[in-house]
Amino acid sequence: MSHVPARPSRRTFLKQSAALGGALMLGIQGASATSGAEVTHWLVIAPDDTVTIRIARSELGQGTFTGLAQLVAEELGCDWSKVRAEYADVNEHIRRNKIWKDMSTGGSRGIRDSHEYVRKGGAAARMMLIAAAAQQWGVPVAECRAAQGVVTHSSGKTLRYGELAALASTLPVPENPPLKSPKDWTIAGTSPARFDVPAKVNGSQVYASDVRLLGMLHASILQSPVFGGFLKSHDDRAALAMPGVKRVVTGDDWVAVLATNWWQADQALKKIKVSWENGNKDKVSSDSIMAYLREGLTQANAPIARKDGDVEKVFANAHKVLEAEYYTGFMNHATMEPQNAAALYTPEKLEVWVGTQNGESSIAAAADASGLPLQKIHVHKMHAGGGFGRRGPHQDFTKQAVKIAMAVPGTPIRLQWSREEDMRQGRYRPVSLVKIRGALDQNGQWIGWHVRQSDQSIAITVYPHFVKDGVDQINTRVFRDNPYAVPNFTNEYVMRDVHVPPGFWRAVAHTNNPFYRECFIDELAHAAGKDPVQFRRPLLQGKKDLAVLDAVAKAIAWDKPAPAGIHRGIAVVDSYGSFTAAAVELKLTNGKEIEVKRVAVAIDSGHVVHPDAVKGQIEGGVIWGLSAIMGEEITIENGAVKQSNFYDYPLARINVTPEIIPVLVPTGDFWGGVGEPPIGGVIPAMVNALFSATGKRIRSLPLKHHGFRYKT
Repeated sequence: MSHVPARPSRRTFLKQSAALGGALMLGIQGASATSGAEVTHWLVIAPDDTVTIRIARSELGQGTFTGLAQLVAEELGCDWSKVRAEYADVNEHIRRNKIWKDMSTGGSRGIRDSHEYVRKGGAAARMMLIAAAAQQWGVPVAECRAAQGVVTHSSGKTLRYGELAALASTLPVPENPPLKSPKDWTIAGTSPARFDVPAKVNGSQVYASDVRLLGMLHASILQSPVFGGFLKSHDDRAALAMPGVKRVVTGDDWVAVLATNWWQADQALKKIKVSWENGNKDKVSSDSIMAYLREGLTQANAPIARKDGDVEKVFANAHKVLEAEYYTGFMNHATMEPQNAAALYTPEKLEVWVGTQNGESSIAAAADASGLPLQKIHVHKMHAGGGFGRRGPHQDFTKQAVKIAMAVPGTPIRLQWSREEDMRQGRYRPVSLVKIRGALDQNGQWIGWHVRQSDQSIAITVYPHFVKDGVDQINTRVFRDNPYAVPNFTNEYVMRDVHVPPGFWRAVAHTNNPFYRECFIDELAHAAGKDPVQFRRPLLQGKKDLAVLDAVAKAIAWDKPAPAGIHRGIAVVDSYGSFTAAAVELKLTNGKEIEVKRVAVAIDSGHVVHPDAVKGQIEGGVIWGLSAIMGEEITIENGAVKQSNFYDYPLARINVTPEIIPVLVPTGDFWGGVGEPPIGGVIPAMVNALFSATGKRIRSLPLKHHGFRYKT
């Protein structure tokens, strides 16, 4: 198991790992030092009453590491001050027939998809501890109760969990233990200090980038700049002559240098003369991709994602028909920690240290690269320095690290991508071109709409079962499953196969599609002469979307005139099982300089496990959206990514952060996600506010192409 709360400093870590050679003894990762009894596979209780809770999902800053532990501890009835958390061991997970179920962390599913079975793990353990106490005392179970880490008999005598754990671990595990009602929660639903925050704040957090082992070599890699290209030839003589360089390793589409430190490796890599075979892919550009997308807008017999009523009949008889075309480009994850992994290979065992969103994906990638059976592979899960989807199903960096390690058996290696490589070898949010038509009757009622999407499918490359009858079920979200009660609606989808590799980018289709939908609805409201909130309200009756719309409108004081010079926009988006709405207030100077004053986001996620973590995700989601909308864009030239670093792929800085108003309105009757939903409404709400300020519609992003910039 991999322990997280008690972490050494980086200096201590480096000393320890150097002294221990091949064994990595961290306060967070590596072989478990947990002592005590495994009562259920979700938790271990030590004689001193310390409870170690195992977490199968990954901590990426969203708070899952603490939230899942809260749910287990709540049902266990332990003393929270004695709780710690560790990652469930990936190798043990395989050997025990995937006992911790799903290890994937994406789609805002960390808590919403695992809450029930982790709670049962805690509840079962509580029942086993009570049964152990009853057995030890020779009394009926019904006369015993458990709370705060202690089992108490009706006579008043007590036994601590630490005293009972060994016996409890030998008892049968209840299959379907009853769970507490959320109204009775005392740990879940509160905001205890998170396990992951202190080390991130004080700099002692150890990431995969920090792994150092005795005799370790460091690798820098260059991959084919043109996606789909492969290595034709290379001349590495100058690189091999440089100080510290030990070896050059190649793959089908990459070349890497191993050296005694990463800087030496990276400098030597630049001396290698490389020739690539690109086929005709080096002819592709952003302009040619746009032309290809545009062909999709006119393709005959497009697959239909959803069809209600008779749209064409409605258009023929409508009082007003609006038509608009929207576009968004490729987006990169741009994680603060570039992709990396460390590996130590022998023919009998492979160890991998990696920050991953899915331990199962990582071990599968390592097995594929090495040819070793899963049972001989040990993945040490590390906290990742940013994920956002990049470290999920796409494990190219893991495979590369394993291949490089195989070239030097018995020698640990650490592969670190440069920032430039990370920018140019992403798995990007797909490009998308959408045409929307909408119809209004003489009373300004929205009576029909038609959406034609022309975009690149992620699902077809990694999860083809999500493509049905030519329709990507992921990319059509927001349109196909929209909540608006409009009787006539058709959603067509045309898949475009582009050579640029697509990937799941935080909130995925719930970032670009809300921009299209909610901005077009704003256009309809304006054409109907109605307030944007009042235009939406009757169309959302009976839906949870209405409550979050009303909540965010109240938070931003929508019913009152905005202060002089302030302009507002609003949007509604449900995603990942939750319901959100966002409102933005901004000021525009000189027609181009934007100062975002306030952003309110309301969310109904059903239940809330850690309110402060939810507020943190709203705050992070707002900043993510404000960054994406202004300057982030990946463009293609000669088949390759043009951008290379933050100077030409700028992220929002802290000085543009507005006042953020999180509004939590949980209804408590379902489990929704939190990590991604807050983003969806921010982008369209801001664009709608810009229309209020300028009277001009913006239908493509980023805003920098329209001459806008943030006031700094």
